[in-house]
Amino acid sequence: MHDHAPTGIRGSGNRRLLAISLAITSTVMVVQVVGAAFSGSLALLADAAHMFTDAAALVVALIASTVAARPANDRRTFGYQRAEVFGALINGIILILLSAWVAFEGVARLLNPGQAEVKGGLMLAVAIVGLVANAVAMWLLSSAQRHSINVRGAYIEVMGDLIGSAAVIVAAIAVVTTGWDQADAIASLLIAAMIVPRAFSLLREVVSVLAESAPKGTHVQDIRDHILATEGVVDVHDVHVWQLTRGAPVFTAHVVVDEAALADGRAAGILSGLQTCLSEHFDVEHSTFQLEPAGHVEHDAHA
Repeated sequence: MHDHAPTGIRGSGNRRLLAISLAITSTVMVVQVVGAAFSGSLALLADAAHMFTDAAALVVALIASTVAARPANDRRTFGYQRAEVFGALINGIILILLSAWVAFEGVARLLNPGQAEVKGGLMLAVAIVGLVANAVAMWLLSSAQRHSINVRGAYIEVMGDLIGSAAVIVAAIAVVTTGWDQADAIASLLIAAMIVPRAFSLLREVVSVLAESAPKGTHVQDIRDHILATEGVVDVHDVHVWQLTRGAPVFTAHVVVDEAALADGRAAGILSGLQTCLSEHFDVEHSTFQLEPAGHVEHDAHA
């Protein structure tokens, strides 16, 4: 078995970044709710609702991060890293529900354009505050999101907030310059449209992990070729690659070694070389190899 140092969501640095992002998101959310109440802007309220969802998602991410950091035991032999996958699943579902609500309210406002007066100036000021805050949060999470599925979930939600704030700014400018309040409702629908593909993208990645598919970008045939190129290796079979969560791939394989290599004690060197290969070339966190002599019969295959 080969192990890397703890990465991804298990790092305390990720939890600190999530906490800072949560503070930023919560503060801007309150500002947007107050601004929406005084300006009558549905788009601003939708963006505030999205920020609320992001705050909830960050709380889920922080909880999952704490759980995932717990050590492995005899019952959870791989530890609790899958906690962040379930956290990401919750985030995806929340995003879907949010988009449905925003779309419903946006259509209702379009069908009844005179039901509320929008104060474009206040709407614009609050949207600019949201844009700046989201840009800061995205910058904080940009590096860590490459290694943690849950941090990535938080990152793409903040990115959606930033785009949403930009849409609100454009709508506010339209309201201020032309008096066309329906621009506010259209911005709301645009926010809803942006949420859906991001939510399905996150859910698709969650399903891939839970289905134990090979990690994205991992080519199993390339790994087979590397193993077969090792001196003393005759064949390889029962190759399995999956991931516990983003950034934590796992690999197992049965490797057939020639009789001469086993006889002269080269098995340990072969095993070490294979583990090094998986670690350096394919960044596999856990690799397990079963070395077998040619002609070995798989007894467990008949169980």
